[in-house]
Amino acid sequence: MGDMARPRPPASLDEAGRALWRSVSSTYELAPAEVELLRQACRVADQLARIDAALIEDGPVVEGYHGQPRPHPLLASSADQRRVLDGLIRSMALPMPGEDEGRRRSPAAVANAQARWRSQRGQVEA
Repeated sequence: MGDMARPRPPASLDEAGRALWRSVSSTYELAPAEVELLRQACRVADQLARIDAALIEDGPVVEGYHGQPRPHPLLASSADQRRVLDGLIRSMALPMPGEDEGRRRSPAAVANAQARWRSQRGQVEA
C-alpha cells in the first residue's frame, strides 16, 4: 500500500458501508478525491442495505390507496441508489486486475475486461 496511510472510515457508517470501505481501502491506495467518493459510496451502500431490509420485511408489493396491489415505493428508490453507487464506484476509476492505474470505463467495457481476465485465468463465468 505505498507510503500513504490508509484512510479511516467515517464513524457513522453501518455494516454495509464499513464492509465496502474495508474492501476498497485494503486493496487500493486512494487519492483524497477518491477517498471522498468512497465515503459517499459507503453511505449509499448503507442506504441500500436499509432499503433492502425494508423490502424484505414488507415485500415488493404493497396495498395502494384504493386497496389495489402496487409496487413498493422503495423499489424505485433502490434502483436510483444502485445507479448512484455504480456512478460513484466508476468515478473512482479503480484499476482492473493486471493494471497499475485505473481509468473510467462504461459498464460494457468493465464486463468485457472481466470476461477477458477470467478467460486468461481459465475461470468459468458464473
